[in-house]
Amino acid sequence: MLTPLDYVVLALYAVGIVAFGLKAGGRQTTTQDYFLGGRDLPWWAVCFSVVATETSTLTVIGVPAVAYAGPLTFLQLTVGYLIGRVIVATVFLPRYVRGEMQTAYAFLGSRFGDRMRGMASVTFLLTRLLADGVRLFATAIPIQVVARAAGFEVGYPAVILTIGIVTAAYTYVGGLKAVVWMDVVQMGIYVGGALVAVGLLLGSPAAGSFAAATEAGKLQLLDLDWSGWGMLLTSPYALPVAVLGGAVFSMASHGTDQLIVQRILATRSLTDAKKAMVWSGIFVMLQFALFLGVGLLLWIHYGGAPLADLGLTRGDELFPMYILEEMPPGLRGLLLAGIVAAAMSTLSSSLNALAGSTLMDLLERFGTTPRTPAQALSLSRVLTLVWAGVFVGFAMLFTGLDNPVVELGLGIAGFTYGGLLGAFLLGLLSRRATEADAMIAFGVTIVAMVLLIFGLWWSTEIGAWVVDWRPTAEAREALGLRAVAWPLYPVIGSALTIVLGMGLGLRRPGADPAGQRQTSL
Repeated sequence: MLTPLDYVVLALYAVGIVAFGLKAGGRQTTTQDYFLGGRDLPWWAVCFSVVATETSTLTVIGVPAVAYAGPLTFLQLTVGYLIGRVIVATVFLPRYVRGEMQTAYAFLGSRFGDRMRGMASVTFLLTRLLADGVRLFATAIPIQVVARAAGFEVGYPAVILTIGIVTAAYTYVGGLKAVVWMDVVQMGIYVGGALVAVGLLLGSPAAGSFAAATEAGKLQLLDLDWSGWGMLLTSPYALPVAVLGGAVFSMASHGTDQLIVQRILATRSLTDAKKAMVWSGIFVMLQFALFLGVGLLLWIHYGGAPLADLGLTRGDELFPMYILEEMPPGLRGLLLAGIVAAAMSTLSSSLNALAGSTLMDLLERFGTTPRTPAQALSLSRVLTLVWAGVFVGFAMLFTGLDNPVVELGLGIAGFTYGGLLGAFLLGLLSRRATEADAMIAFGVTIVAMVLLIFGLWWSTEIGAWVVDWRPTAEAREALGLRAVAWPLYPVIGSALTIVLGMGLGLRRPGADPAGQRQTSL
């Protein structure tokens, strides 16, 4: 149970961090101030903001759940993440910074045209709604654990709605600058809390031991147990799949996703942008190792007990339960507050990025352009509130699922990340591909990925192809079918977009339909 000291810490921290965010945001007069912090943010702050944005609650509670349920092979992904960021820093960032672009999709507009830019922006909006709907739901998990411990039966919907309202409040006022500086503070809090948890777990009497963990295969870092292409295509943590998938995923998320690119564009120079990008990969690797270590130590601490024996229904509730029941008073409240506030700052980042992309990639290209900077700023804030409401609705969709939230969030991004990355690479690699070629290739890829991920399963009973949202393991086994590993989704999608786009471009041998667009880049 929480003590009065924990409640005091929670209340003071919640009020203090929101006040800090409002103050750090300063005064905005233009959309560049609101969405890019005036392009005057230090690289190290942007680096920490990128790390906090992509880890947040999904890492704090989801990664320990992954380590509790299996070995440490999830860490292989971070090797690919670092490789992908180096490629983004070398290939993508110079073009963004040189063109003084305010969104990632402005590059597609310069290379292909406004229709392709709008198509990519809409895809980004839908992806962020789904992926960050998972993030918002993940934030509700530790809060519900706290509420239950205090004797309150509060459902996920009520928690999600409360988080959405509070997050929208300081995002509406503070803009990106407030978001970045809040991320810096939150990262220090939840990383520090995780280090304290590791220290406490190492010093407490354990039901198991490292020897038992080793015997159970919990300390395995590399997954080399793959035989043939079938295993490589279906095992998400097989070493080649994890590294290749992690690299391509990172190229897509950090090179084409406005949520991350927006922060990088807020730095002062190209050199600063590259530093922020590459160092974020190093810090993410360290953070994943830290939280996987927490999950391993929790397995040792509880003797590998099944979740049901611990009174839990989801693995994501495990770390919050340990914090609540076994951490010292005061520190317990601070760490819980840090987890919640870190997630709120991540969600505020999404709101800011969604509002920015809606305004600059869609409304200013296909709608009515605000007449003055003040009107544009006011519209940006209204869009922030609108997206907050939509976020809350989407987050409700995930309350009945039992996947670890970190895997769920990463898997959702696979629907579109490959197509987005493929479109960017098509613009860089092909001088013949036109806007129509890019749009056709991109559209076909999105449809193909939806069919691949949802799955087309053959039903012998009715003798027809049917679409099944989530076939049972028994049904898959009977049909001899296995799902494609989720780290490969972006790899497949990007390759398909590039091949289709280049193939369509070959219809005009010797021509350069991109014309002046290509030379301007």
